[in-house]
Amino acid sequence: MTNDLPETRPWMYRVAQELHRAMGVVGAVPNVEMLRHAGVDVAFVSNGSPALEPMRRIGLPVVQAGFTDETSLRQAVALTAEVLGDPRAHEIAGRYVAMLDATRDRVAAAVTDIPQSRRPRVLHIQSLVPLKIDGTHTIIDEWITRAGGRNAADISGNMHPVSVEQIAVWDPDIIILGSDAGVFDPAAAQWAGLRAVRGERVYRNPAGVFPWDRYGVEFPLQLLWTAQILYPDRFAKLDMISETTRFYHDFFGYDLPASDAARILAAKGPDSAP
Repeated sequence: MTNDLPETRPWMYRVAQELHRAMGVVGAVPNVEMLRHAGVDVAFVSNGSPALEPMRRIGLPVVQAGFTDETSLRQAVALTAEVLGDPRAHEIAGRYVAMLDATRDRVAAAVTDIPQSRRPRVLHIQSLVPLKIDGTHTIIDEWITRAGGRNAADISGNMHPVSVEQIAVWDPDIIILGSDAGVFDPAAAQWAGLRAVRGERVYRNPAGVFPWDRYGVEFPLQLLWTAQILYPDRFAKLDMISETTRFYHDFFGYDLPASDAARILAAKGPDSAP
């Protein structure tokens, strides 16, 4: 059973086609009797999920595997492997953490000499209508910082409502739009004067099995993509299509065609049914 549906996570269903046989759950709290009759052995939920207590009341083992930053991402991967209790799961989890370490070191080595004053100010817009941004103390802030940028927003939290006037005050060097943030018109009066728009440095974030910019295991790909966006000269040899296909092979067990990797990087869905 899953609450990720094919309409919202098409690449997830392309990569894990067995999900088409899963029962879709709509809403924050699934029908617990439905879970019982479906023979569910364990449920993974995000931290603080309202489904937690109803599931526990029927005796269903529930694992809180949500994460808020890179550190807790690592813990969630290790916890998932532990719950699955499978040697292969442990092996994959170990390789994932090693790859994450190597990716962090690779990016850090390329940007560590750049002084804070010269690092671009990046604004991440989660939604255009209503207008919401991601501020400090978020995983978004973490990948911006690790990639050698500075968060242009000086407020804390995810999906924070703001005004166009506030964005004009921040006047970021670079704007990154969430994959499903909505249509952005650089010629519109409220955007045309921004430094990022004038410099043609507005980018749409990739979205694969899960949106890369948010709370998913494609975090290492997001870090590489952002570093190349911020410093194209320093990461000129970085081939994001190859990085993406390798990641999907190594950690999702899926041979992603290069053409599909290109669509993911362009925040486009699959071009046809599997």
